[in-house]
This record gives sequence, C-alpha cells and structure tokens, in this order.
Amino acid sequence: MRHRALDGSASSDAFTDLLFNALLGFAMMFIIAFMLINDPEDAGNIDSKAEMLITVRWADGHPDDVDTLVEGPHGEVVWYHNRDGELMHLDRDDRGLVADRVTLDGKEGLNPINQETVTVRALQSGEYVVNLLHYQSNYGESLPVTVKVEKLNPEVSLVYYGTRLLKGTGDEQTAVRFRLDSAGEVVGTNELQKRLLTLVLDKS
Repeated sequence: MRHRALDGSASSDAFTDLLFNALLGFAMMFIIAFMLINDPEDAGNIDSKAEMLITVRWADGHPDDVDTLVEGPHGEVVWYHNRDGELMHLDRDDRGLVADRVTLDGKEGLNPINQETVTVRALQSGEYVVNLLHYQSNYGESLPVTVKVEKLNPEVSLVYYGTRLLKGTGDEQTAVRFRLDSAGEVVGTNELQKRLLTLVLDKS
C-alpha cells in the first residue's frame, strides 16, 4: 500500500501514471487508424463478384412503380417474377412508395430513393436486352427513367447511359441492347425495340 509522502511524490507518481496511460491510449488509436487507411492504389476497385451492373432510377419520392426486365444471351429474363437467371440477379425490386419504409436508429421513415439494380455475375457472349416497364402510373405526364450499364472489371467502364420517357401503366420500352464477344468485351449497342413482357408471359 502506497503512503503519501510529505514531499508529494505519491501525487507525482499518480500524475505520471495517468499521463502514461493517456499517451498509450493515443498511441493505440493512432495504430488502429493507420491500419484502417486504404492503400490509394486500391481506390476504385470493385468486388469481382459482379461483372456488370445495370442501374435504373427515377425521381426520388415518386409513387410510380417501374420494373426492370433484362434478357440474357440464352433467352432467360430476369424481372420481379424471376429475380434469378443463370448468371444474372435482380438485387432490388423498387415499387415506388410501396414497401419503402425503413427503420433507422429505432425510428421508422420513408426511403425516398427509387432505384432497381441488376447484376451480371459472369459474362456470356451474345446479346443482352434491358427493358423498362411502367408497371403502375399515378399521374398523366410521362415519367423520365435513367438507365446506366457499367462493366466493372478489370476497371469500371460505362457501356450505356440514357433516359427513357415512360408514358403510363403498361408502357414497355427497350432502353438498350448490347452484345458481348467471346472475350466478354462490348462490341455494339443499339436501342431497337423488343417486348420482353409478352415473352415471359407466354413462357409462364
């Protein structure tokens, strides 16, 4: 047991211990922060689990429901009734304001972002068709919908970016068709129209 000395050395020792512990804590935080710093050369790298990303967006907070349909080279179609194809997956089916409630910090609120994404997990040669379906319209005016197609590996490259005006419930439009060669490279794009909804309904 430490006894208080008349010259105050015990107080001095306690202060030294406190200072040492504080410095040790700062040193540990610095080491942890240094370990978490990303290598600049790794910036922009994408997880190779996905080879291509198709993103469909319309105005935040808009109540309309837009569906994405993507046909692969073998004729399989990914959409909300078939979220998994051979090598494609519909990551998110956005229904406008329906089922858009989220809980954050214990409080329930509305997620305003209207976005659907389809990932292509492996590249197959042939043609891919990306269609938009205005599943439910709540207003009389046309709805602008943007479509972005990106090839992710070995680095991110833009295949297509454009906007289509959907004209009401049931309107289906082809946003883009693109073709891949045997090496997985994009060899052409076009916007020739092709109905996919009739195709998938005939198969069901």
